[in-house]
Amino acid sequence: MSYLIVGLGNVGIEYADTRHNIGFMVLDAWAQASNTVFKSNRYGSTLECRYRGRKIVLLKPSTYMNLSGKAVNYWLQKEKVPIENLLVIVDDLALPLGTLRMRKQGSDGGHNGLKDISSVLATNSFTRLRLGIGDAFSKGRQVDYVLGSWTQPELEILPNILSKAIDASKSFVAIGPERTMNTFNTK
Repeated sequence: MSYLIVGLGNVGIEYADTRHNIGFMVLDAWAQASNTVFKSNRYGSTLECRYRGRKIVLLKPSTYMNLSGKAVNYWLQKEKVPIENLLVIVDDLALPLGTLRMRKQGSDGGHNGLKDISSVLATNSFTRLRLGIGDAFSKGRQVDYVLGSWTQPELEILPNILSKAIDASKSFVAIGPERTMNTFNTK
């Protein structure tokens, strides 16, 4: 059985250490922890690994955040991954920094990456792991905040957040979304 775990972000050095790229950061931390590297492929960088006997393809789309659906759809088809084995990792302004929230389906919540994936797949019935990045910005400064660099205090807790997100992703593969939500969805 195969799984596709997608970390959303934007390609390019100018986006590398921004809050919006936390999906990429989770997958990069996973690769580093398992001593593997991503390969450039069609519509993104991929890494194939195994967990508890299951094949997992990690994907960092190269299509930019707002066009992530094309990459997700391509890799679902190429790897013959059923939609219930898709997990999309995204940043979420509505959640406090460090909060993890897994859902089996739902709205895009104003997230353009999720919006495009739902549009291309013609469904919002796929599991997503939302990672809280907080909302410490003044009115009208949302884009600057999301595309802004992490502060020093945020950087200090980021490794723990990334580690929890990797554990939640592995749990999704091992025991499914329902039991994972009971364990990892934090207040």
